[in-house]
Amino acid sequence: MFSNSAKYAIKAVLYLAVNSSEEHKIMIKDLAKPINVPRHYLAKLLQDLSKKHLVSSIKGPKGGFYLSAKNRKEKVIDIINAVDGEERMKACLLSLEGCNANNPCSLHHLIYDERQAILKNLNKTSLDHLAEHIKSGKSILPL
Repeated sequence: MFSNSAKYAIKAVLYLAVNSSEEHKIMIKDLAKPINVPRHYLAKLLQDLSKKHLVSSIKGPKGGFYLSAKNRKEKVIDIINAVDGEERMKACLLSLEGCNANNPCSLHHLIYDERQAILKNLNKTSLDHLAEHIKSGKSILPL
């Protein structure tokens, strides 16, 4: 359902949501190891997210990445769509071009309702909400 890039981006953004602030920016080298993502790949992902205003960054020796108050209100789906594009979440599991409600593949009816529920949750859940779950111990992320 999610590409590896989207998974990496979600882990990185959640790490930033828990550990960064405008006063405490995190450099790529300090972020890549705990979330187990290759440094150069992570740098490209976060630069792309920064260009799309989903994460904040400052260049220079005291720079790094962080989430602003506005970034923290972004929805999880925004991160996924920024990396994978909006169509990936709606794509056929069998990668069939013509699959839709009127012309379903053999798996379509098995996952359609669940996929809609997942999309609804991803659309309403903010990064800040997930960060609070991590901070309270309701969910895990390497910190």
